[in-house]
Amino acid sequence: MSHLISTYARLPVEFVRGEGVYLFDNKGKKYLDALAGIAVCGIGHANSELSANLKVQADKLWHTSSLFAAPEQEKAAQTLCRISGMKRAFFANSGAEANEAAIKLTRLHAEKLAIENPQVISFHGGFHGRTFGAMAATANPKIRAHFFPHLRDFVHLPFNDFAAIEAHRFNPKIVAVIFECVQGEGGLHPAEKEFVQKLRKICDERNWLLICDEVQIGMARSGKWFGFQHYDISPDAITMAKALGNGLPVGALLVNEKTENYFQLGMHGSTFGGGNLVINTVNKVLEIYERDNLPERAEKIGNYLKNLLNEKLGGLPIVKDIRGLGLMLGIELNRPIENLVAKGLEKSVVINVTAGKVIRLLPPLIFKEEHCRELVDVLFQLLKNEQ
Repeated sequence: MSHLISTYARLPVEFVRGEGVYLFDNKGKKYLDALAGIAVCGIGHANSELSANLKVQADKLWHTSSLFAAPEQEKAAQTLCRISGMKRAFFANSGAEANEAAIKLTRLHAEKLAIENPQVISFHGGFHGRTFGAMAATANPKIRAHFFPHLRDFVHLPFNDFAAIEAHRFNPKIVAVIFECVQGEGGLHPAEKEFVQKLRKICDERNWLLICDEVQIGMARSGKWFGFQHYDISPDAITMAKALGNGLPVGALLVNEKTENYFQLGMHGSTFGGGNLVINTVNKVLEIYERDNLPERAEKIGNYLKNLLNEKLGGLPIVKDIRGLGLMLGIELNRPIENLVAKGLEKSVVINVTAGKVIRLLPPLIFKEEHCRELVDVLFQLLKNEQ
C-alpha cells in the first residue's frame, strides 16, 4: 500500500539518473527525454556546471529568508528585467505562486482605480495553476471540479476571439487580462498575432493590465526569451517558473514601470521564495542560457523538429495538426490513442499527452538534430498503424 496521496496515475517506470537529453531507469534502460520534466530541464539533466555550482553553494549556505540583504536575488532580478524589459521582480516557489502574486497585483490595480469587486479576463484552454486564485483563472472544468465555491473574479472567454473581448469593453469591473502565448495544458494552441496586439491596444485604452503567463513557454522555449516577444508587444506583468531553476522550485513575477510600486512593505511575501540555494542556481542557469544562446538554439532546433514532424508524420491519417513555437510543439491526433505515453516508454522515449489527444513535446533546449530524428522515428512507429 502506498502512503502517497493518489493525485497522480503514475507510470511504472522509476528514473534514477539523467545525462543531458537522456534518462535512465532503475533497470539501466535508456530513454530519450522529450518532456524535460514538463518544460523544466531546459539545460538537460545532470549538467556538470549546474551540479558543481549547486555543490559549492550547498556547502556555504542554504537559506536565510528575504529579511536580509539579497545580492543574488538582485543579480537575478537585474538579468530577468534586462531580457524582458520589465522593471522589478518578486521571487516565489512555483508558477502557481507567481500567478497568485499577479492576481494580487490586479487587486492593487483595482484599488488604484477605485473599482470594487474587480474582474479579470482569462481564456478557455488556459492553465494558470491549482491554488485557489490560479484555479479560478483556469476555465477547465476538470481542474475546478470538487472545489466550489471558486473565486468569482474571472471572466472566461474563448481564446483568439477578440469579438468576445470587445463585448466586455465597457464592463466597469474588468481590470486585467491574463493569457498564455501558447496554451500548454490546453492543447498547444498559439495565440494569433493580431489577437495579442488587439489585446494590448484595448488594455491601453481601458487601463487594464495585460499579464503574460510565461510559466511554460518562457525561458527561451519559444525561440525567444519570452513568448510575448513573438508578438511585438510588451505586457504589464509576466509570470514565470519551470525552467528558471532547471529542476529546483522557483517562480517569479516581473512587473513594468506602471506596476512596479504597487506592492508595498508587508503586502506580499514568501518564506522560501528566492532562497540562497535556489537563487544561486537561477543565476547560473541564466548565465548558461545567455552564454550558449539557448533562445536562438531553441528556434533553430524547434524549426528543424517541426519541419521533420510535418515531413514524416504530416501525411498520416491520424495526425490532424502539428503546431507550436520553438521547442514547444504539439501533434494533434484525430482521436485519443490508449496508453500512448506507456507505448512511448516501451520504445525508450518520454512524451506527454495533453487535452486528451495532443502529443506535447517539450524537450531540453540542448536537443540536437540527431535527437530530433530519433524522436520522430519513434513517433512514426507509434502512429503509422493507427487509423
